[in-house]
Amino acid sequence: MTDSVTATAKTEVSTDANKTEEKVNLLGLSQAKLEAFFESIGEKKFRATQVLKWIHQMGVDDFDNMTNISKALREKLKRIAEVRPPEVIQQLDSADGTRKFLIKVTGGSAVETVLIPDGERGTLCVSSQVGCSLDCSFCSTGKQGFNRDLTAAEIIGQVWLAAKSYGQFGEDRPRIITNVVMMGMGEPLLNFDNVVDSMNLMMHDNCYGLSKRRVTLSTSGVVPALDRLGQYTDACLAVSLHAPNDELRNELVPINKKYPIAMLLDSAKRYIDGLPDNRRKMTIEYTLINQVNDRPHHAHELVQLLKEIPVKINLIPFNPFDQSDYRRVSNNALRTFQDILIKAGFTTTVRTTRGDDIDAACGQLAGAVNDRTKRSERYRNQQALAAEEAVRIVNQ
Repeated sequence: MTDSVTATAKTEVSTDANKTEEKVNLLGLSQAKLEAFFESIGEKKFRATQVLKWIHQMGVDDFDNMTNISKALREKLKRIAEVRPPEVIQQLDSADGTRKFLIKVTGGSAVETVLIPDGERGTLCVSSQVGCSLDCSFCSTGKQGFNRDLTAAEIIGQVWLAAKSYGQFGEDRPRIITNVVMMGMGEPLLNFDNVVDSMNLMMHDNCYGLSKRRVTLSTSGVVPALDRLGQYTDACLAVSLHAPNDELRNELVPINKKYPIAMLLDSAKRYIDGLPDNRRKMTIEYTLINQVNDRPHHAHELVQLLKEIPVKINLIPFNPFDQSDYRRVSNNALRTFQDILIKAGFTTTVRTTRGDDIDAACGQLAGAVNDRTKRSERYRNQQALAAEEAVRIVNQ
């Protein structure tokens, strides 16, 4: 990031390194922060490159196995540092090959990450927060409430754990994770620094080496953070739109009341226009909900909204979950909606539902959130009251 941020990070890392009671977790440190760490303990900066490769390319979390580092430095690192990924507490495998990890994080909560295989492509859906503060009405994560931001180690740790699970680490091993999408639990732009550091590790040549076209950040529309994003990364951008007008989007995506559609799309366009690759388009994500936002007039309105913006559109059939009364779009309505967009000249794909037998489909990630907002408790109480009212009506 900026020189001042790097200098601050160096001071923080140096302070942490001198704490005898707390080791520095090297897993989530960017190259700049890792270089600052080594300088703070009197070592050369090039050690950062060596350690990055050991951690993120070879999957090594034991300093004793970092064989091109001197024994003295390895002993020093063991005293003051660690490579500590989060803990997988459950792994679920879908009949379609999708794999979901339930990952324990500090504080007792758990987040979910999902690997979706598709031929030679493997897309990892990564979480950025424990829960989500935005409470979009069609998303299971929002109903769990919010606890905290994930650290950079907990974010990149999801990639590390998935790569280890599939045997990706080591020389000449097949790459299973080819794409990463920041579309799991949470709003990535509300955890800006940790998400940016993690995405840059994903794309770093000494780490996972993913193409900038294969790492995507999805946002519901935190405009001030989106306006800053281009200074720190050139990853792909996806906008969670889900409605063609402000009135409907206010209901589905409450942050729209603060940052309405026009403001969001202007900011997203500035980000895309600022990328060095002028052929890239932003992705518009649109979850289709039966009789809510899936009518032909919604599609025509969407065409008018996006006609001057370089986009591709990804339609996502709503995936039901227990705390929602929404229903999945019908196949006929889905085809009609897609046909209208295609005839208007938009590249329009439909996201295939994967992993729904293990609740790993889009919008279903919930994890286990120690909700400090009490939102999950309010939803449970509302459901209980609704059930009692239904029984009362039946018994009348």
